[in-house]
Amino acid sequence: MLAGFLAWKLMHEFEILYVSAIFAVVLTPVVHAIMRWKVWSWSPNKGVSVLVLMIGIFGLLTLLFWLGLPPVISDLKDFAQDLPARIPGAIAKVKRIPMADRLGIDSVTQHVEQVLSATAGYIVAGLPKWIARIADIIMAVILTIYFILEGDTVYRYFLSMVPAIYRIRLDMTLQKAELRVSRWLIGQLSLMAIQGVYSIIVFFSLHVRYFMLLGVLMGITNIIPVAGNLITIIIVFCVAAVDSWTKAFLVLLFYVIYSQVENAWLVPRIMRSSVDLMGITVLVALLCGTAVAGIVGALVAVPTAALVAVIADEYLVRGD
Repeated sequence: MLAGFLAWKLMHEFEILYVSAIFAVVLTPVVHAIMRWKVWSWSPNKGVSVLVLMIGIFGLLTLLFWLGLPPVISDLKDFAQDLPARIPGAIAKVKRIPMADRLGIDSVTQHVEQVLSATAGYIVAGLPKWIARIADIIMAVILTIYFILEGDTVYRYFLSMVPAIYRIRLDMTLQKAELRVSRWLIGQLSLMAIQGVYSIIVFFSLHVRYFMLLGVLMGITNIIPVAGNLITIIIVFCVAAVDSWTKAFLVLLFYVIYSQVENAWLVPRIMRSSVDLMGITVLVALLCGTAVAGIVGALVAVPTAALVAVIADEYLVRGD
């Protein structure tokens, strides 16, 4: 009873620990690859390799945002300032459409003002939650680093609690699961690359400003299921709307088409080849992960499914 109550109260903390452990498993092969680098007769140890990996990741992100985002933000500010002046003109054009007066066009401006006011209130009210989420991300990064550095010691410690007659089999099973989970990164990077290349081509074809930056952002944010691309496509929509509403809605159309193809065809096939899971298993894992823990659950759904599949194959599946 007490254990159940504590587990329920610490559910959020367990989520952070679990996500950190999964990413540690995924990134550990990268760290081992860096450790094999040779600089004359010197090779980096694990601590230096983790430092190199983190500097590389944050360096690339910082460079991308530092060089690319300022002009985008500047244009979006100009667009936001011009938007109130554009709304009456847009309403006047709509009113010239036959029978448009029956659609309640006169109340559009009032509804827009209410939406903007509600959005501003939501942003202010949700600020503490956003700060808490940022703190969670920082803690998850720190825990991931510690799991990479001390994961072998922690793993051996918990494995020692298992009776000796079961320990070897469990160790071999978990080693196999680690290999399959670590391959998830290859599949995810493939999806990110496809999304990025597709977005760059579409944005370039539509003459969207900063097509290269926005296409790269679409690829990077693909690692966060649903929400990552959704936030980025809103930015792209606003950037495209600065030039043309037609262009903005074409951006949305091409995004919706790609989302359907990715969810129905790319994700099941790429994840099946990388983590050896059936397409239906990947889709079910994403649905369950999202239902249980939202974005975080969707983020680790596929590697978790790979872990569960290996354990089920070893302990539950029986050959004829």
